[in-house]
Amino acid sequence: MPTTAPASAGTRLEGLVLVLILIVVGGSAGAASFTHVHDWTMANSPANTPGWFGWANAVISELVPIAALLTIRRRRRVGAPIGYPMVLLIAAAGLSLAAQLAVAKPGPSGWLLSAVPALAFMALVKLVLAPAPAPQPLPPIAEPVEPIRVQVAEQVTTEPAPQAAITPAPAVEPEPVTAPASEPVDVPAHLLPTARFAAVQHEQATGAPITPAELADRLDVTPAVAGKLLTTIGGGVR
Repeated sequence: MPTTAPASAGTRLEGLVLVLILIVVGGSAGAASFTHVHDWTMANSPANTPGWFGWANAVISELVPIAALLTIRRRRRVGAPIGYPMVLLIAAAGLSLAAQLAVAKPGPSGWLLSAVPALAFMALVKLVLAPAPAPQPLPPIAEPVEPIRVQVAEQVTTEPAPQAAITPAPAVEPEPVTAPASEPVDVPAHLLPTARFAAVQHEQATGAPITPAELADRLDVTPAVAGKLLTTIGGGVR
């Protein structure tokens, strides 16, 4: 949490001296300005005008600017318009300054010396009512932080268990495949005349000797039997 700087004894003393200066200078400037406005009012008023009338004008011309400044400051805090109190401030300040110049000795020196009380009074009012800068907060005091203790687990290194020896399986030798011996094919004797006739007829019709497949198709026998028949009758296989 930010903290503000404490006021030192020197700062308080400076504030007290400033207040005393403002009171003395403000009182003197206000009295002189009041007197000038009073004298100017009475000098330009009808005969037998009571003296309080002059002091009334002095109070109005000197205190209205203060009230206007207070109103302007309050409206600025809330964001309200300040047009009307600004007009009152300018009008009252102009009236007071006109009174100072009216009673002055003609000439720049007389005008300046006569206007000093009013100008000083307005300047001091502005100085007192101006908002003071906000005190700068001190940086927060850092609280000591306890060190964080982290418990680290001890690392345990485990050796992997030795793998069991793998014994290769004995190779299985493939058994030799014995091809069956071809059985001898018997040549049916009763088919020889038919086979010879079919072979002659085919060769006459096509001009080429008959094959075992064609003979087997005609006689409805196996190609092996047809081949044996052609071998027997002397046709051969081409």
